[in-house]
Amino acid sequence: MAIFSVYVVNKAGGLIYQLDSYAPRAETEKTFSYPLDLLLKLHDERVLVAFGQRDGIRGIKFVVLADPRQSGIDSLLRKIYEIYSDFALKNPFYSLEMPIRCELFDQNLKLALEVAEKAGTFGPGS
Repeated sequence: MAIFSVYVVNKAGGLIYQLDSYAPRAETEKTFSYPLDLLLKLHDERVLVAFGQRDGIRGIKFVVLADPRQSGIDSLLRKIYEIYSDFALKNPFYSLEMPIRCELFDQNLKLALEVAEKAGTFGPGS
């Protein structure tokens, strides 16, 4: 399973945090010359988009792009909210509605995504 990206959007609709956690490996390096020979293929892949908003923080939206087979997305959104409250909001140098630039937030979010991808879900005690 895979979690592709996590976004945090403020109430004005501005992107205040973005994390791309899944980057497919490039199989070969390609160089292009003009004119480009393009071949379009249809792919039957879907992406699950999950939105989360907590009552304590009005207007902040958490967006997770994940594989549709990934389980525990609601629990992951709760965990992201918890990480946001603990490491961004309690940071004395962070101002609401501003981009999140906190190393502890980054580290804990990446750890939570790794746990979610491996386990597939979060329990109530995590």
